[in-house]
Amino acid sequence: MDLPCQKIVWDVIPAIRAALAEELVGMGVSSLQASKLLGIAPSAVSQYLSKKRGYRIEFESEVREELKLLAEDLKDGKVKDLTSRMCAICKMIRTDDGCGE
Repeated sequence: MDLPCQKIVWDVIPAIRAALAEELVGMGVSSLQASKLLGIAPSAVSQYLSKKRGYRIEFESEVREELKLLAEDLKDGKVKDLTSRMCAICKMIRTDDGCGE
């Protein structure tokens, strides 16, 4: 039996990070800088960009827009609490996915 928490740890969080890495690099941020902004290893960014990690979920337009806004804010240095922003996105996904709280 897979618990919702397992899905979040194994699928949702890596997918969020992958989408953010893609957005940041698409905005001209280097992979190394993206790793620093996301607080993850450069090798993780590389794996996200090459679809070796975080590729299991495709996001709908509302979540995609929220990810794009977060990436822009990260690039511009406007994010004070990355954890709370990522949690808010995760909650959006869980609500859409039926995982609930």
